[in-house]
Amino acid sequence: MIKLFRVGSGFWCAFVLIVVLLGLPIAVTASVEEAVFAGGCFWCLEHDLEVLPGVISAESGYTGGNVSSPTYRQVSSKKTGHQEAVRVRFDSAQISYAELLRSYWRNVDPLDDHGQFCDHGDSYRPVIFTRDDQQENEARLSANAAALELTKPRSSLSVRIKPASKFWLAEDYHQDFANRNNLKYNFYRLTCGRDSRLDQLWGDRARTGLPWKRPEELNIRKK
Repeated sequence: MIKLFRVGSGFWCAFVLIVVLLGLPIAVTASVEEAVFAGGCFWCLEHDLEVLPGVISAESGYTGGNVSSPTYRQVSSKKTGHQEAVRVRFDSAQISYAELLRSYWRNVDPLDDHGQFCDHGDSYRPVIFTRDDQQENEARLSANAAALELTKPRSSLSVRIKPASKFWLAEDYHQDFANRNNLKYNFYRLTCGRDSRLDQLWGDRARTGLPWKRPEELNIRKK
């Protein structure tokens, strides 16, 4: 129960109350966890992650900076230190944090140090925000695996790993943007070149949470 209240959502507080009133075992909720990722446009990353089996919700917002209750206009000015980010609540009994990380990496360009795809600037920087030591360790392991799959040195990856800080929800019109504004979203995603770049980087594993390629599967020229 403590873990759920730490999530900080009125929905989950109400859910726990209902569970208690009905006399249901609290253990059924114990596997709900939270992850925060920045990967360029939060419309896209939210849409990419919320469809994964085991993901309960994905919300767009801002984090990593030093301005309270930031607005989209403020974050877009690239002076707040915040990144556009997505907060994911997931059932770890159905999808592990490690699996979620694989889907995250295959939906970003980890070699872009200036933003993501057609969006440039600090507010679009890719970041994994970790909530505890376990998440940090898994994030670092995933970075090593991503570098190996891309046949790049770990130092070439631009995805940062930082401790999680206060997450501020974005304005209502940003939430579930892909479904509520389908034509505009698809036009933006196409013209931004997101999927073409992902295909170039990750091949048939782009936009998937498939296991990392094993060393013997990689076409690495031996010296």
